[in-house]
Amino acid sequence: MSLLDKINTDNLPKHLAIIMDGNGRWAKQKGMLRAFGHENGTKSVRMTVETCAKLGIANLTLYAFSTENWNRPKLEVDTLMKLLINSLKKELKTLSENNIKLNAIGNLDLLPKSAKKELFEVIKNTENNTRMTLTLALSYGSREEIVSAVKEISEKVKNNIISIGSIDESIINQHLYTRNLPEVDLLIRTSGEHRISNFLLWQIAYAELYFTPVLWPDFKEEDLYEAIISYQKRERRFGKTSEQIK
Repeated sequence: MSLLDKINTDNLPKHLAIIMDGNGRWAKQKGMLRAFGHENGTKSVRMTVETCAKLGIANLTLYAFSTENWNRPKLEVDTLMKLLINSLKKELKTLSENNIKLNAIGNLDLLPKSAKKELFEVIKNTENNTRMTLTLALSYGSREEIVSAVKEISEKVKNNIISIGSIDESIINQHLYTRNLPEVDLLIRTSGEHRISNFLLWQIAYAELYFTPVLWPDFKEEDLYEAIISYQKRERRFGKTSEQIK
């Protein structure tokens, strides 16, 4: 039996999030510059998007560029931005043909004008697609997202748009970048690191976490299947007991 045959399509994560880690180390192992790793990582992105759409996963969020990544060497940042632009240009046709909607979260104002222009064009051209929502976390940091939400809510309280007493989880959700997405069910991180790295801290409150030593450019369909199979073997209790779930 293949790994694909072991997947229960009635128990797929509604929202899968991935920290795509290990591009730089992959390149270093091969005696190449980090940019070489980022370029090869795009192949794993394409495979993951296509496989998730084929399986029927409704929401896929990829951690593409964090707020902290702006502190990396200028050459690497420039390379990542060029890769983003080129990938968006190349993948628009594939997204459209596969009925995939593109979404983006983060402090997008920090992106270069050329990257922002290309990003918003693809978002506009795929806005009516319904098979899957692919969200790119770009210039994204969860703490910054939460601070931004607190400021927005505070401003509304000050202007008597909402009352302090009405603030609950739902109100906070409405002011996050992910307001139109469900909570994360499964979070995958590649490369063997066991950190969340400021990614969707609010949204992964009850997510199942899966860590794999595979470096991102080596992440294949079988690796994705293994993560989903692991997820499906777990008992998700959400604070209840096993007996209550049963």
